[in-house]
Amino acid sequence: MKSIKNNILKISVIAFALTATSCEKFLDVNDTPNNPLEVPAATLLPTGLAGTAFANSNELNRFASTIMSVTAGAGGSPTSYDRYIIDGDDFGNQWNFELYGGALINYKKLIETAELNNSPAYAGIGKIMKAFTFAMATDIWGDVPYSEALTGDIGMTRPRLDAQKDIYLGNSTAGIQSLFDLVKEGLADLDKDSPLKPGSDDIVYGGKIENWKRAGNSLLLRLALQISSVEAAAAKTVIQDVITKNMFINANAANLSVKFGSQVGSQAPIWTLTHNSLFQNELIISTRFVDLLKGKKDPRLPLFVTNNDGAYVTIDNGYGGTLPAVGSRSIYNSYATGRDGEGPTRLLTYAQTSFILAEAVVRLGVTGDAQALYQQGIQASMQEAGVAAADITKYFAENAAEVALTGTNEQKIEKIVTQKYISLFSNGLEQWNDWRRTGYPVLTAHQNAGGIDGTRPVRAVYLFSEQQRNPNFPQGNTVPQSNVRVWWDAN
Repeated sequence: MKSIKNNILKISVIAFALTATSCEKFLDVNDTPNNPLEVPAATLLPTGLAGTAFANSNELNRFASTIMSVTAGAGGSPTSYDRYIIDGDDFGNQWNFELYGGALINYKKLIETAELNNSPAYAGIGKIMKAFTFAMATDIWGDVPYSEALTGDIGMTRPRLDAQKDIYLGNSTAGIQSLFDLVKEGLADLDKDSPLKPGSDDIVYGGKIENWKRAGNSLLLRLALQISSVEAAAAKTVIQDVITKNMFINANAANLSVKFGSQVGSQAPIWTLTHNSLFQNELIISTRFVDLLKGKKDPRLPLFVTNNDGAYVTIDNGYGGTLPAVGSRSIYNSYATGRDGEGPTRLLTYAQTSFILAEAVVRLGVTGDAQALYQQGIQASMQEAGVAAADITKYFAENAAEVALTGTNEQKIEKIVTQKYISLFSNGLEQWNDWRRTGYPVLTAHQNAGGIDGTRPVRAVYLFSEQQRNPNFPQGNTVPQSNVRVWWDAN
């Protein structure tokens, strides 16, 4: 298992090199921490963005998509994930190289470089994406290094773990800035005049600052809804403020998506994990996901999932029998991978924003039309997937019960989150976040489930190496296992 994950890392580093100017410069950022001017902002920005995209759609996505019954394990690590088996040997590369030693250190250096060179546009983007990426880390592991993280250059090699509540809400006594304030600080930077602005080095928006403002506000919406079960009043205040300002992702053209290349070595992680000979026999689409879309007569199914003359060749999660031949299996289709590996990692989308707002109307009572927002989310997802306009119209006409938001508030939330789950295909981490937060979609246990107590993991386990290296990590019997909920998971 470890050798396979090392190969994934090697391929990821190659892709970093081709997608984000150069791997050599990426490594320089970590090798020369005392000289933020060594690497220019125009190199740090795309490298950071590519890093966040890799972390979102590489091994962590294989894990989350499998436990969320979207994919099923047919070999390697996914077979363990499918049976809920994870431990402190998992995700070391993701923690060390994709998150803390990758995207996050790049954003830190980007912000420092931008502020030294009076470039608030770069600083603002860096702060928004730093918050986005730290949110990924805390949502996966719970309490993590945050306020003291990324400080090895000043000798702080054993940072404390900040409580997830403090990471989200802040703690002035402990010197912890909230994720919300970090995003808002970034948005304030984007409102300033900036002599130096990103252009083609911005591999998401090509330097369109308004779209970054929309992305930042949509991130505020997502962060607020994440804590809505434990901090409803605070969540409502944030969401209502964003609604009032009316500056969030409002079209697929404004999606926060990182595109990859079509040349060997620069392709999307999902392409590599689907088509590279090292990994292509390890994942297959779950029968459960295909059956869900078939039951809803969903036109996205053939765009999401490959088929053989209309036949979907899948297995159930946890299946232990004879596997179908590799070449016949249903796998990720071009929506996720692109035709030749250029498929984008969709970090934050119009559809996702619409579903967040729809749920907030129902759950928190913010202003808005939940029915219209729910349908807007379905339509935006279908458009992003490439469903023809006529087929979308036909779907809405022939599936009135599915597109109508009726019933109790809880029934409405179930419909919203289930459709959001479908729209988040290939973003397993966000599907997992929503399921932990709401209990939706309703999922049944996988076959041959093992793990701690036979239940679906609700967090990742801290790395053994970090427990041994840093005494601030929980030790021995105090280490939270995969069945221990994170702070915001109160469902």
